[in-house]
Amino acid sequence: MERETGDTGEQREGWEPAVLDRFVDGHWAVLLVGPAEAERVVPRSELPAGVGEGAWLRTGWDGDRLLWAEVDPEATRLARERIAAKLARLRQRGRNPG
Repeated sequence: MERETGDTGEQREGWEPAVLDRFVDGHWAVLLVGPAEAERVVPRSELPAGVGEGAWLRTGWDGDRLLWAEVDPEATRLARERIAAKLARLRQRGRNPG
């Protein structure tokens, strides 16, 4: 079975969201998958080229085996905006002791 990666723009059924948490030893990727953020470790080579930590993915699985992964640019953008807003609030709070 050929693995499909990248941002194809297709709508896929049966996918699970995952965030790329970190890389380990340069060869492994730790993904937090689904609402429970189950930790799954996959070879870095099985992810779309150029994907970085903090990126959100649409993923397909067969048990613990990654079948396909593609970048979810909208989910990634929303998560980064949410984090930036939280950081801005924290920085503002630090300037206004109360």
